[in-house]
Amino acid sequence: MPKLFSIGQYVIFFWSNENDEPIHIHIVTGNPSPNATKIWLTRNGGCIVAHNKSRIPKGDLNHLMKVIQTEYTAICDEWKSFFDIDDIKFYC
Repeated sequence: MPKLFSIGQYVIFFWSNENDEPIHIHIVTGNPSPNATKIWLTRNGGCIVAHNKSRIPKGDLNHLMKVIQTEYTAICDEWKSFFDIDDIKFYC
């Protein structure tokens, strides 16, 4: 489970067994769990909430989405490096 970074109480990570899915990250407070919020990264540098199972408040989630967009290239680079791939699959 590669941890990408933390923002306040939130941990941003991806699971190490999800490389068959389009690129995405999870956000949670505390320890990673199946109830972590899931965010798809888009081809154009944006991001979309797939679900908010960890019930992050809207204001916090909006802030986190902005940070994820700012860190888009670093997240993509880490995904490619971790999974040893050249091309990323995107949700859209």
